[in-house]
Amino acid sequence: MTSEASPQEMRTRIVEGLTGATGDPARISDAARACGQRCLAAIAPQIAEMLAPSVSVDCVSVELARFASARPSASSFSAMTIVAADNSPDALLMTADADALAIALCAMFGADEELPVTPITRPLSPIELDIAAQLFDIFANAFNGSGERSMNLRFPLPAPITGEEVDKQVMRDGPAASIGFEIVLGESRGRVSVTMPQRVLLEHRGEARAESGSGAQWRERFGEEVMRSAVSLTATIPLARLTLAEISHLRVGQVLELEMQAPTQTKLSSRDRTLFMCEFGKLGENYTVRVVEPFDAKRELVEELLTA
Repeated sequence: MTSEASPQEMRTRIVEGLTGATGDPARISDAARACGQRCLAAIAPQIAEMLAPSVSVDCVSVELARFASARPSASSFSAMTIVAADNSPDALLMTADADALAIALCAMFGADEELPVTPITRPLSPIELDIAAQLFDIFANAFNGSGERSMNLRFPLPAPITGEEVDKQVMRDGPAASIGFEIVLGESRGRVSVTMPQRVLLEHRGEARAESGSGAQWRERFGEEVMRSAVSLTATIPLARLTLAEISHLRVGQVLELEMQAPTQTKLSSRDRTLFMCEFGKLGENYTVRVVEPFDAKRELVEELLTA
């Protein structure tokens, strides 16, 4: 039985499903790229120790995609596993293609690096799935990290699946970042991909973790949108004081004269709210309104009482 999500969790899931963890794709890409490079430093020596010194690994790509799209096809002979963390049932989705598994298998059994690796074009054997599990364990440990930035992944990892089992795997969709690693032996190349939901990436591997638990990030995001909003400004000029009888006799086309001592003070308003006190004037052929000071409602009330 699943527990009911809190309002904060529901808001996060809804926004994530619609726009991603943030509205800035560049920020996600930068965080994923930095994460991949940091993890590579821990992955490379362990791959060389597990397989052979002649096997190298490099971080070659960062892509923004949907989490469910990282699922490999059943006919690709790839291996896949989904790793849970303390705060997420799908913190990492890792896949190893058939070429990467073929390279790992050949390297473990001392294959000649000068010869091309024979691709795997059949269902994976138990040995190959065990190799995939070892590869995934290396990558998961590197991404997990330690200390305050740890993802708190749950070990041991689920056993890798392949073929029809991949199609049967239930996956939650959402915006994600996929980091691609290339395993190289001679001229042969294979690929291991690590896909993370954007919310997990930013919380544990982004630069804004301090804001993730507060409202600062939300205020900044929505504040930017509010500041881009266009509003209409209205400048109101006091003409004169008329009786209701005089106003009732006004007609279309009638001209209202301004007295010599007519006030030049103008109220600048938006959405029926007075914002500033201004001065009405003229600059060349254009009429102008110059902002003098912010509107003070209390002082306005006092002046109205004194002049009443």
